Amino acid sequence: MYRLRLFAVRHSRGFEWLYRRLERLMIGLDPLFARIGHDRVEAPVALIERGVKSLLFDCRMCGQCVLSSTGMSCPMNCPKQLRNGPCGGVRPGGFCEVKPAMRCVWALAWDGATRMEDGARIREVLPPVDHGLKGSSSWLRVSREKAAALREAREAERTALARAFPAAREIEPATAPLAEEPPRAVSQEVRK
Repeated sequence: MYRLRLFAVRHSRGFEWLYRRLERLMIGLDPLFARIGHDRVEAPVALIERGVKSLLFDCRMCGQCVLSSTGMSCPMNCPKQLRNGPCGGVRPGGFCEVKPAMRCVWALAWDGATRMEDGARIREVLPPVDHGLKGSSSWLRVSREKAAALREAREAERTALARAFPAAREIEPATAPLAEEPPRAVSQEVRK
């Protein structure tokens, strides 16, 4: 497991690319998930997520995955479960003070973030863990949130013109007067 975790950090850019495709797929499937019921879909998606992420990233299924922000190094693997950077006890060579044989997850995170396209996200301060989400699918939760934001943006775009000009609707005439047709536009047969 530990070697696969190191592999994931070394190939963080590829995993970032793969995650973006998965996220698009999950957002595209959101209407289907809504029809089936997100509660019904939660268990099978969480099972698949647990299998994939525990194998590759030694995932703890916290329900609030931040792998795309931390260079594909899961901060929940830290013995102290620090989510916003290393503790003060990182040993020389980037090894953990609690588990000396293990590299610090934050040293790995910085290494992985340098390889990622969006590596600057490692500088963002992450919220504390909500333990109520433990065991739930972060893939499903994030895709639901992003799909809802997309729907809201589309709706706002669709109604932007109507909202921008409410006074124009009030003064707009219901019908416009028709102009006379020019003589050349009317056929000769109609004139007789």
